[in-house]
Amino acid sequence: MDLIYVLDILGTFAFAISGALVAAEKDFDLFGVVIIAFVTAVGGGMLRDVLIDSHPINWIGDLNYLYTILVAVILTFLFKSKILPLSKTLFLFDTIGISVFTLLGLKKGLSLDLHPILAIIMGMISAVFGGVLRDILTNKIPLIFQKEIYASACLMGGITYLLLQNTQASENLVFISSALVVIGIRLVAVKYHLELPKIKEDLFGEKIALVKKIRRKKEK
Repeated sequence: MDLIYVLDILGTFAFAISGALVAAEKDFDLFGVVIIAFVTAVGGGMLRDVLIDSHPINWIGDLNYLYTILVAVILTFLFKSKILPLSKTLFLFDTIGISVFTLLGLKKGLSLDLHPILAIIMGMISAVFGGVLRDILTNKIPLIFQKEIYASACLMGGITYLLLQNTQASENLVFISSALVVIGIRLVAVKYHLELPKIKEDLFGEKIALVKKIRRKKEK
């Protein structure tokens, strides 16, 4: 069995577990847990395929994705208390998953002759929009919109893949190297709590704040 396919299945499993745990915390019934796990695991790839009009849709063309999701839900239902302490392991699988999903989505876009920029975006959508849909359906602000470097890591991995494609390196080496870029950025970002800048005040607003501060000092 192809290594990339195995990693793809492991990533799907980790995504499904994370979706099932979120749904369980929200007190969803078993059907709700299945839906959230399904959306988390394959929602990004499904959205990508709809956008680029690729058929069959990812999970329809390979039932192993559905089987993987069902196994993840059953294990969560039976062993939730045992799975929760494995958060670091699941995080690693999740990180591997987004790297593989990004590159598979990118390659699929390129195979359909999309512009490289659009192909990178399709790769990012494959990796992160399952989590976005999960958070929306469970009434949460999507994680990638408020903290952690997540989608940006996927974009950097996609750019790396395109750059390495122009070298003499083998396809497997290009794929693995690009995946390691995604994984490395994600791990470093989480370890050191790195986040993208947030818009709090524009330049004019900062000047107003400075003027007010000076005035308060003069009043004292």
